[in-house]
Amino acid sequence: LEKMTDLVAVWEVALSDGVHKIEFEHGTTSGKRVVYVDGKEEIRKEWMFKLVGKETFTVGASKTKATINIDAVSGFAYEYTLEINGKSLKKHIENRLKTTNTWVLSLGGTDYRIVLEKDTMDVWCNGEKMETAGEFVEDGTETHFTVGEHSCCIKAVSSGKRKEGIIHTLIVDDREIPEAVE
Repeated sequence: LEKMTDLVAVWEVALSDGVHKIEFEHGTTSGKRVVYVDGKEEIRKEWMFKLVGKETFTVGASKTKATINIDAVSGFAYEYTLEINGKSLKKHIENRLKTTNTWVLSLGGTDYRIVLEKDTMDVWCNGEKMETAGEFVEDGTETHFTVGEHSCCIKAVSSGKRKEGIIHTLIVDDREIPEAVE
């Protein structure tokens, strides 16, 4: 395994199916460009005469579009920015805070990352989309699913405040799990 001597940028991107690591090598003398997603080589270009430009590829189970922009800042200095679905990484993170809830927990010695996509009500656990059963209850809705031998339920209840909207709570084996901040 050759050493990544031209590694210029590393990003971590949280998607519903997990947190993905994106690494970018840019050889400013050879013009080489290499993109790795979760340690796997996605793009390799040798001898690029144009040192600026962009590389586009997909990330994760949902094949989310990602683009690395290479811009010259001054002389032989370059700036590398990552876009996810056409938005800056910062905007992507802000958007995910609004559209998803994430919980991280340990059950029987195994770590789980559970993500709720609020717009579709899809539930993901450790990269797998879960089979769920939804039901209307007196004060909102409940989305039921199981993780291993554990019964899980995401309760959706109105906060009563327009600004806050709906509050989603994960309950595993009758225990409330605090939301994670990614």
